[in-house]
Amino acid sequence: MQLERSLSENTVEAYLHDVAMLEDFIRSEKNGIGITNIELQHLQAFVAHVNELELSAGTQARVLSGIKSFFHYLLLEEIIKRDPTELLEAPKLKRALPSVLSVEEINQLFEAIDHSTPEGQRNRAMLETMYSCGLRVSELISLAISNLHLEVGFLRIVGKGNKERLVPIGSTAVTQIKLYKDHVRSHLPKIKAGQEDILFLNRRGSGLSRVMVFMILKDLTEKCGFKKNVHPHTLRHSFATHLVEAGADLRAVQEMMGHKSITTTEIYTHLDRAYLRKTLEKYHPRFGR
Repeated sequence: MQLERSLSENTVEAYLHDVAMLEDFIRSEKNGIGITNIELQHLQAFVAHVNELELSAGTQARVLSGIKSFFHYLLLEEIIKRDPTELLEAPKLKRALPSVLSVEEINQLFEAIDHSTPEGQRNRAMLETMYSCGLRVSELISLAISNLHLEVGFLRIVGKGNKERLVPIGSTAVTQIKLYKDHVRSHLPKIKAGQEDILFLNRRGSGLSRVMVFMILKDLTEKCGFKKNVHPHTLRHSFATHLVEAGADLRAVQEMMGHKSITTTEIYTHLDRAYLRKTLEKYHPRFGR
């Protein structure tokens, strides 16, 4: 997974967790039969067990994907002679629309940050960068100073599978990054070894965790009184939605988001029916005429 498929650390951990779930199930429910003796009916029982855990359809599908990848690997390595997952069916997924913030709510969120503290200045720079560039939280916390090209208005982002892309960054985010670098980061008493090139650090000079970014947003959301469930990915969804609503080209949004397939990007076209109607009225030769 790491060397041949270049999957991210989080994806590898998720797949290992899925295989461990199967191992625990086989050991407790199927008398610990050997890996070469696992049949389709055993895996179907495992799928039913996962379903009983009341996990989301998306999580169940990911577990199944991990198990299928595992048995495909066993087949390639000739550890098993036949893949028992060939006829294993995944749960049907509903394509849920992502939760987003309006432009007004984004402004309210940023205004709620306490800029009088070093952490507040860092948080403003972080969230501005996240919203300006549509970053994943993993991309934000691993953002390297050497990948900042602020003089030309671009960031080099290392995304899923170590794939790199260039993303434009707005002037507001550039200003906040410079303020943070010059007035907060440069005054940290000590930076942990190996973290010298990481842009966003905590007060101890270490990189931030995904959970820390989530907690920062959670506190701000409560401060603003939002009823929505706001998490780091909400800023990424809002970035894409606001671009699409303003008429941005889907291919350009796909490139900036780092989506492998444009079908992933197309979900943002479903968020604003008014935008779709205006597009038809503007471009369709017979619509409304």
